[in-house]
Amino acid sequence: MYEPALLMNLQPTILIVDDEKHTRDGLRRLLENDYDVYVAADVAGATDVLDREQVDVLLTDLRLGNEDGMSLIDRALKMPRPPTCIMMTAYGSVDVAVEAMKRGAYDFVTKPLNLDKVEMLIARAVRGRKLEQENRALRQQVDERYGLENIWGDSAALHEVLDTIRQVAPSSANVLIEGESGTGKELAAHAIHNLSRRNKAKFVAVHCAALSPQLLESELFGHEKGAFTGAHERRIGRFEQANGGTIFLDEVAEIDPSTQVKLLRVMSEARAFERVGGNQTLRADVRLIAATNKNLEQLVREGKFRDDLFFRLNVVRITMPPLRERKEDIPILVRGFLRHFCKENNKPVLELAPDAMDALLTYDWPGNVRELRTAIEHGVVMATGPEITLRDLPMAVRRAASPAVAGLPAGISATEAFGEKTSPLDLHETEKKLIAQALAATNGNVTAAAKKLGISRRTLHRKINEMNVAKTLSDRLGREPRALPEPISNKEPPRGEA
Repeated sequence: MYEPALLMNLQPTILIVDDEKHTRDGLRRLLENDYDVYVAADVAGATDVLDREQVDVLLTDLRLGNEDGMSLIDRALKMPRPPTCIMMTAYGSVDVAVEAMKRGAYDFVTKPLNLDKVEMLIARAVRGRKLEQENRALRQQVDERYGLENIWGDSAALHEVLDTIRQVAPSSANVLIEGESGTGKELAAHAIHNLSRRNKAKFVAVHCAALSPQLLESELFGHEKGAFTGAHERRIGRFEQANGGTIFLDEVAEIDPSTQVKLLRVMSEARAFERVGGNQTLRADVRLIAATNKNLEQLVREGKFRDDLFFRLNVVRITMPPLRERKEDIPILVRGFLRHFCKENNKPVLELAPDAMDALLTYDWPGNVRELRTAIEHGVVMATGPEITLRDLPMAVRRAASPAVAGLPAGISATEAFGEKTSPLDLHETEKKLIAQALAATNGNVTAAAKKLGISRRTLHRKINEMNVAKTLSDRLGREPRALPEPISNKEPPRGEA
């Protein structure tokens, strides 16, 4: 049985387990002014408390009648949020208490109890637990911003990237991250650092395209006072700032040839360099991650990027897939961005209307995830009702609402494609013709037709039924189609379906 002591909100919770009532009561009186105290006489009562309450410190006797506190500590330490465990024991059982510490207990005290020592030990355990919780919260904030938790998606292409990040992060290898603008290269670099052994040191980012050659050299390696006009004092470079951590060179293809030589030396000679205008050789223990939206191999062939530097950077290569190649991730990304921007704009979490989601799935996203993020923020700001509709999205995305636009090659209008004038009133028929064309070209294969049109299979199913495409397709094929789907119900799809 357990006896709840005086409950005090927002105080650390202590569970005292002892089969001697006078010991339980004495410890409760000692601690109840500063802690939320529970007491129990046996393992069953203690287990009841542990199952129902979040206990911060467990203070248990080793001998509990015919039971022992060791099994209770073992059980407590296996909980999702285990308490800090302290054992009370007679002097002759110190060896057992030491064994408990080896198995995860925080400390032990001997009987007869020194109450001042007990109070001090519990206070120290609570302080350590609070510090651990604060560190965990800070780490969670970092993870939410920079870790894998912020790289959203469930596509095969993204899983391949995440698997590579997890594999390479614990190593010391240089990493080259390729990908179009907006695909999340810097997020991937942060995730590698955050999952590495260097995560307690700095992550220092340098955007190489934003600086002139002279300024970039100074930014990377620092400079001495008087090294050039305007150098009024010594400046510590980014390599020195990142010592022990990670330096991230974004847009590395933009580094000029002279700085490429200096960067190569840093990478070749155990991270050795000199500040601009100085002659003292310095060293920095850094891991280097570089990113580019250009084809470095092509630049090497053209003589615009040093091949030896490329090989140094390209120890492990990660290619971030463009959003148009992982459209199945769009609903996941949309949900995350909706939560973020609704909270930021003090709005309830909005839904996305079907026509708006169709447009998002149809659009090619030349700006990738960054452009999608901006589009959802635009939609949240412009929405006046409980959902974001097509008219709330940016104009570039709205133009993709129909396959009549998004399904055509770049630069080809619907008029050119069909040899006839097309007005907004004709879009329904134009879209119907495009769907029939795609189904005819794929011999009625709905999955292949959806891929050809750049929309999801579920969306194509719905449009086929809404528009009665079967007759149009039979006219084109000269026969009844063999592979058109059965009518689709209006029920919501199972969770996880695109």
